[in-house]
Amino acid sequence: TPALPWLQMELEALRSIYEGDLCFRELSPVSFQYRIGESGDPKAFLIEVSWPETYPQTAPVISMDAFFNNTISAAIKRSILEKLMVEVEANLGTAMTYTLFEYAKDNKEVFMENQPVNTVTSVSNTIATGTPDVPASKKKEKKEQLSKTQKRKLADKTDNKGELPRGWNWVDVIK
Repeated sequence: TPALPWLQMELEALRSIYEGDLCFRELSPVSFQYRIGESGDPKAFLIEVSWPETYPQTAPVISMDAFFNNTISAAIKRSILEKLMVEVEANLGTAMTYTLFEYAKDNKEVFMENQPVNTVTSVSNTIATGTPDVPASKKKEKKEQLSKTQKRKLADKTDNKGELPRGWNWVDVIK
């Protein structure tokens, strides 16, 4: 058990808040996992938070190395961790594990907006798919890269459920 009484308090608070929540797992008294999203959801991911001895004066260790996340691209994992670290900086010195899990839940759609949904199929299948009879045009290969400002604007367009309005990704044929 954690030596400091307020760590014990945070631990007990987490246990009571997430009691019966199947997404929450206590790996040890200083290490916790939380699944963001339903288990069948291709955009669900798992966050692991561990408390070092100097927590919360120093940042907790946040990891996305769980096997559950093996279909998520490294770039997306990195971007999620970067966003969580900003939240950590803002909460240093306070009990923040609950805050981090809730922040991840609230921002799941934004975090995973660039994660392709078809990653459930195995790698060999995804390579073979595509229409061989249509020659791939060179324009198709260039993947659109969004700047941080463009991503922010996209996030601002979402409604309160984090869903984008109908037609947000329609292609402008006139271009």
